Amino acid sequence: MAKIVAITSCPTGIAHTYMAAEGLERGAKKLGHTIKVETQGSIGVENRLTDSEIAEADLVVIAADVKVDLSRFAGKKVYETASNAAIKDGAGVITTALNS
Repeated sequence: MAKIVAITSCPTGIAHTYMAAEGLERGAKKLGHTIKVETQGSIGVENRLTDSEIAEADLVVIAADVKVDLSRFAGKKVYETASNAAIKDGAGVITTALNS
C-alpha cells in the first residue's frame, strides 16, 4: 500500500479540479492505497497538504492543466498528467505513476 499525495487544478478551477480529485480518490481506494488531494481551484487552495504528509508520501501525483509549483516536492517521486486523465481513469493514473 502506497501513501500518495496529489494536487489537482484546471484553468477555471471549478469542475475539472474537483472531478480529477474524485477520480484519484476513487482510484486509490480501488487499488488499496491512501491518498490526500489538495485542490487548487477558483476559491483558492482546499485540503492543503502538510509538510509531514508530503514527507511521508511515497508518490506525488499532479493532475493539472495549469502550472503547479513543485518546489514542496523536492526529492519526491512526482508524476504529472492532465486533469482529464484523472477524471477518466484515476486508478490507471495511479498505476502508471507508481510504475514510472
